[in-house]
Amino acid sequence: MEAFQYRRGLRVDGVCGPQTWSALVEAGLRLGDRFLYLRRPMLRGDDVADLQRRLSALGFDTGRVDGIFGPLTSTALGDFQRNTGLPVDGILGATTFLELRRVTPRHDEPELVSTVRDRDRLRRSPRTLLGRRVAIGQEGGLDVLVRAVRRRLTVTGAQVVPILHPDPSAQATAANAAGVDVFLGLRLDSKHSQCSVAYYSGYRYESAGGKHLAELVHALAVAALGVPAGGVQGMALAVLRETRMPAVVCEIGPPALVVRHSAALADALAQALVAWAATPVT
Repeated sequence: MEAFQYRRGLRVDGVCGPQTWSALVEAGLRLGDRFLYLRRPMLRGDDVADLQRRLSALGFDTGRVDGIFGPLTSTALGDFQRNTGLPVDGILGATTFLELRRVTPRHDEPELVSTVRDRDRLRRSPRTLLGRRVAIGQEGGLDVLVRAVRRRLTVTGAQVVPILHPDPSAQATAANAAGVDVFLGLRLDSKHSQCSVAYYSGYRYESAGGKHLAELVHALAVAALGVPAGGVQGMALAVLRETRMPAVVCEIGPPALVVRHSAALADALAQALVAWAATPVT
């Protein structure tokens, strides 16, 4: 179980909770096992991720490869059908599946167009936080820190959207609905004295902007708290997988230490976001 959780970028605890169970179900799906199309709730699974990788390798932008059949994946599939002379319905049925298997990229290991466009969007983005929307999510217990970070970011001209909800998926939904440019998640670790930061990575895809922000947040937060470095890790946590913008989750603890150093930590988090805006991708 722990080996599976590690491979899928989940929290490694050896417990088959709701997220691990969902990942087990998704891992059993192969492209062609079922029809794929846009619906609510959105279809999820390894078959969707395979479809996204194949389309992106052919130059059709599905957005990030996350195993979630959303609007961008539907549009990319429709574009593929149009370019191959198939009826355009945005549905992966038997005929479209056979055509997708027949058409192959020009290179053995092509760079995904979704990755290329992600980096291009980041390079063309403003180099300050002025007028940009920043979401700060938390599950509870960090109200004072969030307010402190918000005050510091407001000075830079950023529009801060605080999101308080115990459900990470609900945080992602709120951030997407608010149309924010970047998401900073904060989580208390009551058992360990350390700081670790996660960004989205899954299905052989990783968020370039999220990874760079995670590295900045980790370096500055560790120095501000004076705790051991828990490291930067690519993960497929729900809030990272489901957000549509660069996103990180910073896990810090213990609570007493966070409270004692809240001012320095708020400075560090704000500085990380300012530095990220100046150079959003390495």
